[in-house]
Amino acid sequence: MEALKRANDIRVRRAQLKKDLKLGRVRIDEILGQPPEYVATAKVFDILMAVPKFGRVKATRFLNQARISQSKTVGGLSDRQRTELIGLFSR
Repeated sequence: MEALKRANDIRVRRAQLKKDLKLGRVRIDEILGQPPEYVATAKVFDILMAVPKFGRVKATRFLNQARISQSKTVGGLSDRQRTELIGLFSR
């Protein structure tokens, strides 16, 4: 039961994060730079899809430019991948 409660809490917090990203309350570079614990197991692709003006094509292009697999999680990003991805947003 405890695991289900924790999983549900993580889902709710991720959904709120995606809403905040869409509305511009939170910046993607902040999330990628210092990811909260509940985002660590989320796919980078899914988080990118929540960014305004990002669709499948643009998210895929960003991941390919940073040489990151679409199945990579935020917590699994190496320092190089994290820095490169954040750098793409600052251009």
